[in-house]
Amino acid sequence: MELKRNTLVGNSKLNFYVFIFLIYFFFINLSFAKDNTEGSFTDLKILDKISSKNNLVKLKNGELITFKDLSIKSLKCKNSEFDDNPEITAYIQVKDLTDENNNEVFVFNGWMFSSSPSITPFDHPVYDVWLVKCY
Repeated sequence: MELKRNTLVGNSKLNFYVFIFLIYFFFINLSFAKDNTEGSFTDLKILDKISSKNNLVKLKNGELITFKDLSIKSLKCKNSEFDDNPEITAYIQVKDLTDENNNEVFVFNGWMFSSSPSITPFDHPVYDVWLVKCY
């Protein structure tokens, strides 16, 4: 009597492992695609209304920087998932350092939109701030 090996069982195990690997690879790529919309750096354009000079400020999200009389912090920024009409949003906190009475109150604390800065306007007598980029 001759013994035959069942090669189909070994072949199906190999197919199963390849299938699991492909599913794992697909979910890894899917998670990276979602992470590309959220950035870790924010670019703001600041206009000094008195001198009429524009300055580009690069912020790392979570870090506090001081620009002249303003203390600026970007907590989160996000790019839209649509390429045809890109929208950039960022959560920004701004304090005026010259105001000694209320140094715990923000001049601006909220979401800023690149395409519509008038939705949540930054209101300051000396400076204007616009959201430019998130990366």
